[in-house]
Amino acid sequence: MSEADTPLVGPGIRRRRRALEMTLAEVAGRAGLSVPFLSQIENGRSRPSMGSLQRIADALGTSAVQLLSTAEAPRPVDVVRHSSAAVRETGTQGESDGRMRPLVRGHQRLHALEFTGAHDWGREFRHRNDEILYVADGSAEVEADGNFYRLEQGDTLYCAGGLVHRWRPIEPHTRVLVVGIADHVQATDEQAG
Repeated sequence: MSEADTPLVGPGIRRRRRALEMTLAEVAGRAGLSVPFLSQIENGRSRPSMGSLQRIADALGTSAVQLLSTAEAPRPVDVVRHSSAAVRETGTQGESDGRMRPLVRGHQRLHALEFTGAHDWGREFRHRNDEILYVADGSAEVEADGNFYRLEQGDTLYCAGGLVHRWRPIEPHTRVLVVGIADHVQATDEQAG
């Protein structure tokens, strides 16, 4: 799983930056990256780690998942092979033994990601729409809406849209699947009549 095979996110970052009428220097400054590195990302000469991508997404007021989804066109049917490329995750301390692999590609109404190894406990998430976390292997700790949960292999945690949450693996080789409704989708509640 070479990082050279990961999706090119640069064009989506550039489109978002230009739509917000921000300069490279403004986005790089907010993301804590150098202007030359951000330029290389936008021009497809470099691919960011997941940590850098999350910082860029924060600077652009979006999510890393949304930036990844713009890297490829939507497909009505798509098979993502087990051998597909994963993106390296880096946390606040620079650790890099975690990986994230998109399980759904393109700008779809659903996002699904597979995380293996380390995951940054310091990063909180708040999504517009609902999502679930499923522990496929190992165990994980989740804080959601101020409460802590220990999830073992096979456990699922549902998190309603708008709730602040974060998670981390408890043991090595933990694998967590995160599936949710994409942020660009306006989910509505239908009342039974």
